[in-house]
Amino acid sequence: MLVVLHLPPKGTSVLPQILERAGPLRAVQAEDGMPVDGGTIYVAPPGAHLLVANGTLHLDGGPRTNGHRPAIDPLFRAAARAYGPEAAGVVLSGVLDDGTAGLMAIKQAGGLTLVQDPAEALYEMMPRNAIEIVAPDHIATSSDLGELLGRLANGSPPTAFDGPHLVRDDHLV
Repeated sequence: MLVVLHLPPKGTSVLPQILERAGPLRAVQAEDGMPVDGGTIYVAPPGAHLLVANGTLHLDGGPRTNGHRPAIDPLFRAAARAYGPEAAGVVLSGVLDDGTAGLMAIKQAGGLTLVQDPAEALYEMMPRNAIEIVAPDHIATSSDLGELLGRLANGSPPTAFDGPHLVRDDHLV
């Protein structure tokens, strides 16, 4: 699992420690050249885009995307190229529209697209933009998204998710 959180370039991230305490998965700050191992959460470091190719993590200090580095769109586009229909992208709370274009790339590659319910999000703009532009496969609370991702990680197909979260005509069913 690869995670991007918008942080100032000189900031300090304690997200790996928070995630490690929150669940059973190992969480680490991503480093350039790290192999991707199952059962590990890789968090983008401040000041670098997190990318993936050929089962390896890459850090990119290139231009900001959507005003951020790290940004979500570069990661999602890289995941779509690397994993195609096996990729999954999740957009959570945030402002502006980072994640929308990348989520569309995942959808076009046949991957799974998930978005936090804007009504639950602290900042609804990123989820709302992703819903309006991408028409994601699932919209759900963060808790339900976590449950769905857990099922997927254990090999259950996306159709095994039996909650009222499939988008049809911009309404929850």
